[in-house]
This record gives sequence, structure tokens and C-alpha cells, in this order.
Amino acid sequence: MTARVVLFDYGSGNLHSAERALVRAGAEVQVTAEHGPSMDADGVVVPGVGAFAACMEGLRALRGPEIIGSRLAGGRPVLGICVGHQVLFEHGVEHGVQTDGCGEWPGTVERLEASVLPHIGWNSVEVPAESVMFEGVAGERFYFVHSYAVRRWELVTHGHTRAPLVTWAQHEHDLFVAAIENGPLWATQFHPEKSGDAGAEVLRNWVRQL
Repeated sequence: MTARVVLFDYGSGNLHSAERALVRAGAEVQVTAEHGPSMDADGVVVPGVGAFAACMEGLRALRGPEIIGSRLAGGRPVLGICVGHQVLFEHGVEHGVQTDGCGEWPGTVERLEASVLPHIGWNSVEVPAESVMFEGVAGERFYFVHSYAVRRWELVTHGHTRAPLVTWAQHEHDLFVAAIENGPLWATQFHPEKSGDAGAEVLRNWVRQL
């Protein structure tokens, strides 16, 4: 059975290339921000390019945080890409201004400490051994375009709670979160739809989980 995926269209995202990549990964894709299809789909992809604050404004206007939260509360998969990954955290700070994010994870998106920004191009990643997202491509490189990232992972798990799998990358001397697998919520700072065969496999691994 073909997985039904909504590519959430809130006015910020590389929709055409993401749609093509998801179709190649085996999904049936609908580009929409309507509440009903977004709740009913097997998976929802939250893309994003540009500024954290602008993306959050667009999401809030279309009840995006509510849709994301409701889906996750029911164990329904969501994938965030680039700024769509960043807005899943509590806060974003740009030019000294703090903006509230969706708050699915604690932490702050902040400017990388590097002499060359934005960080554009192919980069290797440090993948946890248990990763499903990177199955078959753990040693590959992925395509990044960003100046901001999460530089500290702040979620603390207790007892029998399964800890999220956090993948890291490095730009110059600055480490940052490159991807996360947290139950039904996956996210990548890199663009899998622009990462060639390796990125295509990441998307296929996500679609297979649906």
C-alpha cells in the first residue's frame, strides 16, 4: 500500500524538489495546508527555508503547530526539513530577537560560530549506531544550506523513556545537530531532497516507516 504524505504548504519551503523526491521515495504526495488531509495522511513533511521567525508566522497562520502536536500525540509521523527542523525546537534567536518555536524539543536555534557563513555544501555526519534514518547511507555526505542551527542537545530522558537518536555535523569548529529520530518525529537540518542518492535513501527510509 502506497504511503500518503502531505507536504505542508505554509508559504516557506522548497516544495517542488521536495515533492519530486518524496514521490521517487515511493510516497503519494499532496501539497496542502488544509487541516483534514494533514491530520489524515500517513506522514506530514514540514519544509522550510529562510528565517525562523517568518516560518513560525506562516505556520501559526495555518495552525501548523497544532497539527504537528496533534499528530505526534497520536503517534503519527512528522518529518521536518531545514528550517522545518529548526522550528520544532522551543526558540530561535536571530539578530538578537527570540521567537518561540513549536516546542516539541527543548533548545534554541542560534547562529553558528564560524568565519564563513552560510554553511553551504556537502558535509559528513556522525550517525548513531541504532539509526533507521541513515540505514545504508551512514557514511555518506549530505547537502546543507544554513547559518543557524541547534548547537546543544538539551532533552533529558528518564527511566524507560527511549532517548532520541541525535546525529551531529561540524562546520569549521562548531558542532551542530544535523538530524534527529524521536519516535514518530524525525527531522534533518540538511536537505535530503538535494542530497543525491544518499538523501533519496533517507527519504525512502522514512517512507518505509509509514
